[in-house]
Amino acid sequence: MRIASIDILRALTMLLMIWVNDFWTLKEVPKWLTHASATEDYMGFSDIIFPLFLFIVGLSIPFAIKNRLDKGDSRNTIAKHILIRSFSLLLIGLFMVNWETAFSAGIPGGKSLWGLLMALAVVLIWMNWKRSPVPKKWHLPIQVVGFCILIYLGIVYKGGSNGELWFTTQWWGILGLIGWAYLFNALVYLYSKGNLWFMLFVWLGLNLLAVLNFSDFAIEGQGYLGLLSTLYTGTIPAFTTAGILATLLFMKMPKEKSNIVLWILLMLGIANIFYGLATRQFWGISKIQGTPSWLAICTGIGFILFMVFYYIADIKKQVSWARLIAPAGTATLTCYMLPYFIYPMREMSGIHLSGLLTSSWLGLLMSFLFSLLVVGLTGILEKKGFTLKL
Repeated sequence: MRIASIDILRALTMLLMIWVNDFWTLKEVPKWLTHASATEDYMGFSDIIFPLFLFIVGLSIPFAIKNRLDKGDSRNTIAKHILIRSFSLLLIGLFMVNWETAFSAGIPGGKSLWGLLMALAVVLIWMNWKRSPVPKKWHLPIQVVGFCILIYLGIVYKGGSNGELWFTTQWWGILGLIGWAYLFNALVYLYSKGNLWFMLFVWLGLNLLAVLNFSDFAIEGQGYLGLLSTLYTGTIPAFTTAGILATLLFMKMPKEKSNIVLWILLMLGIANIFYGLATRQFWGISKIQGTPSWLAICTGIGFILFMVFYYIADIKKQVSWARLIAPAGTATLTCYMLPYFIYPMREMSGIHLSGLLTSSWLGLLMSFLFSLLVVGLTGILEKKGFTLKL
């Protein structure tokens, strides 16, 4: 079962994620579009994209698990799939993080070749070969080659400013954080059997942990709650739990009463944004610090956007306008990985756009066209049967 609004919202978020991730190639990007620094009490447009994607992961979890249960899979079988999928996200995220801090001079072929081989390995391992035109006899050998490439990349890796670092866990990267949030929420949802009130309790608990992490109680590490909030702040998984709640509201409510759910989502959105702004004086709004105010505001935006898109796409059935970006919503990982081929190849070729095309509004336009190009390439690959699947 696919919900049109979820696919469209995912596609739009992925398009914007590729766009903001390309800002590093530009000059004179307006401040309101960029990420805020760690010390700023501020939230730019870029600071909204990642939490929105985490929210969308939550929107999808109830439908994905329901589909597997309907096919006859046991909960333990589904849990095994969740663990494998989460580990895959963590592993890919780990390689991406190390690529960002690679010391080019210390790696055979340099940083660009290392990154290109990393992207190739991800494709070889996680391509949905069963739906591709490649003969079945080649599927396993291709995946083995992919794992061999990852092992090689881990062995030859050097990172840091002078190559002093080996391949290591610096942080988990965007995909890794998504993996942790998915792992926690999918398992909790699975074994709570999709209980709305239990998931509400979990969401409130994660928000409480986010608050405790910024309290004297948590900083001093007094008691078990202080320790727990220090180890796991709750901020990242809370976005995904909120998405699960939004979907559960529709699943538990009769279809003829969908308008009531829309109003509930609107009220939740307004309440979260108001709470975030009202508590800004205590914690500030910061993505890097993961403040409760940032969590609340972005969660509120997620609730409201889902409400709007559900009304447009699933109630009014207006979906044709999103056809251009649809591949980013149905082949999301493929879309996310394509720039990891393009950037290294561009660096290795030495081809760069002129200064005029990488600055001011013209640079932003070119970057957005690049994002649309990536989505278009994703669509072509999807039609040919080449999509990544964890």
